[in-house]
Amino acid sequence: MLYSMACNPEILRDIPLFALLDDDEMAVLASQVELRTFAARQRIYKMGDPGGQAYVMVSGKVRVTTVDEDHQEVVVDEPACGEFFGFASMLDQTPHQTSATALEEAVCMEVDRKDITVLLERKPHAGMDMMTVLGRQFHASQQLVRLRSFRNPNEVIEEEMTTGERVADGVAKFGGSWSFIIAFAVVLVIYGAINVELGKSAWDPYPFILLNLFLSMLAAIQAPVIMMSQNRQDTKDRLRGELDYDVNRRAEAEIQAVSQKIRDLEELIRERLPK
Repeated sequence: MLYSMACNPEILRDIPLFALLDDDEMAVLASQVELRTFAARQRIYKMGDPGGQAYVMVSGKVRVTTVDEDHQEVVVDEPACGEFFGFASMLDQTPHQTSATALEEAVCMEVDRKDITVLLERKPHAGMDMMTVLGRQFHASQQLVRLRSFRNPNEVIEEEMTTGERVADGVAKFGGSWSFIIAFAVVLVIYGAINVELGKSAWDPYPFILLNLFLSMLAAIQAPVIMMSQNRQDTKDRLRGELDYDVNRRAEAEIQAVSQKIRDLEELIRERLPK
């Protein structure tokens, strides 16, 4: 069930986009918008609906989703209190590119383009305040992308590594080092020298058949262990590529969204400012 009620100006103070508005501007905007309550699992809007309204989370939980090229539902966002969703479509007056559903009873502030227009007509300077907040969000998005780009795939993989995988990596790392080659050569030389010196009483006389057996067993065990480690490296390379793709995709989406909001607000301000 959905019902609406008037918005208290105090609620606007907790919304970052409106945080810089003064009391008069808050009052004007509060008189235009409404608070709407959505029941759990209720659809707020769906993809393709007219983008006439945007919403701001006041309480509860909402999930915003879209559909990818494989027709699979993908979670885009779960906005926190004070965050917008459906904002770009409202400003552009284009159909929603996402769907929004209340996961539990949620209270949202409904805002349409007319509400912003009335605010700018009565309080033109409010547009600059909102653009200042959007500029901060833009820089925050850039900083978030930079932090994500430094995410180390090795650390991600190590968190999920089993004991056997750690042993395989350790064996492969030691087996491919000069330390192993030098130590192995020293052992072979000492082993051969002792058996030659002992002559007929040697436990493994020349041509060292027992040593050959040990070397064959070592090679049989070492080869699959090294292959296990190589598979781990392939996994790291694949994860690195996925992280790079994820960072690039998120960077493009976040920067385009914030840039579009700024352009739309600039257009509204130019339309409403006195000439």
